[in-house]
Amino acid sequence: MTGLVYALGVVVFVLGVIASIALHELGHLYPAKKFGIKVTQYFVGFGNTVWSFRRGETEYGIKSIPLGGYVKLVGMLPPERRSQEDVPVGGATAPERVRDTNTGLFTQLVSDARHAEYELVDEDDADRLFYKKPWWQKLIVMAGGPMVNVAIAVVLFAVVLMGFGALTPTTTVAAVSDCAISDAEAGRTCTDADPVTPAKQAGLQPGDRFVSFNGERITSWEQLSGLIRGNGGGEARIVVERDGREIAAEVPTTVLARASVDDPERTERVGFLGVEPTQAMQRQGPGTVAEVMGEQVVATADAIAHLPVRMVEVTKAAFGAERPADGPISVVGASRVAGELVTVDEPTWSERAQRILGLLASLNLFLALFNFIPLLPLDGGHIAGALWEAIRRGWARLRRRPDPGYVDVARMLPVAYVVGGILMVMSVILIYADIVNPVSIS
Repeated sequence: MTGLVYALGVVVFVLGVIASIALHELGHLYPAKKFGIKVTQYFVGFGNTVWSFRRGETEYGIKSIPLGGYVKLVGMLPPERRSQEDVPVGGATAPERVRDTNTGLFTQLVSDARHAEYELVDEDDADRLFYKKPWWQKLIVMAGGPMVNVAIAVVLFAVVLMGFGALTPTTTVAAVSDCAISDAEAGRTCTDADPVTPAKQAGLQPGDRFVSFNGERITSWEQLSGLIRGNGGGEARIVVERDGREIAAEVPTTVLARASVDDPERTERVGFLGVEPTQAMQRQGPGTVAEVMGEQVVATADAIAHLPVRMVEVTKAAFGAERPADGPISVVGASRVAGELVTVDEPTWSERAQRILGLLASLNLFLALFNFIPLLPLDGGHIAGALWEAIRRGWARLRRRPDPGYVDVARMLPVAYVVGGILMVMSVILIYADIVNPVSIS
């Protein structure tokens, strides 16, 4: 049974990844068609075509390797600057007339790429080429994909937090500590030399629910924790509810070195009572969703910024070194994690669904932020090109200078080839490492 559930978790996650890719590409396709850009292909996956159909001028389909997708927008690369205004874009001779003459490797690749752009261009397509569209339309089309991933992440996080809920500390006592020790000594066994906790002295018991602290009515654990920490070594009047009746106690809180709320790496001397709260699933509000999204954005951006360093660790792990549990993983590794998430600790079906949705939400957020990196072939490279075009043209208008024209992103294709090659190598290393030395959460 466990094996079947594991396989089901993997399948559901992979289908979720494919759906995320399809919606990402739809984020490019829809505005492109609305702006009149010629779109000839919409595919999910790479490699050989498994299935496709044609509607109008666009072919829609699925390819054999579900590790990405693409939308073919015609005219993303303009012809060479010398002929942009003079050479017609339609007909079989147009590509040859704008072909570069330099025979350098990268220059020839750029020339071939320019040539390929016009193989499907007809005489009537002159105003439907991507590069000729206003900069703001280019921006919307290219940002549409990653913004869809952001929207998916928001929706999934909202479902997880507002629909299923999150484990939240309550005002009910789960455990009472026997001795007062600092966070630096947490985990060690109490000795006779250790002072007894104020909670123990006050006679608090598991199951007690806090009603008030120093006369202030308690509504959340966060509120109670703040009151205790702020009380220092002062007297505390505590009222708890036990078996339907209220019990009052007075005891001074102890001052201990505890981790700072603002910076967990730093300690501060604060009031300490000695109770642990029970954890319960509670549905959260939109504010919590926004807070979690903010935290995830910061964490994901930090992970992307340190990706080169982490890839070195993964490469070493692929050849026998210990692999960090928090390092990058491929779709293969993420699929294995999905299988473990639905089987480890024997979760309920509700918990399984929540875990898979949370994993897909994090993946979509990563895809969005990664695609915003301003380098070709990522969407961010084209977004940067559109913004640079807006700045150049705006600056020229302010200075009453001639229009500088379209930004030629083809000049950045050598960078795109290098970045694309690096991404392919990284993908191979990650997949290999996920096979021979996978990350495990169990």
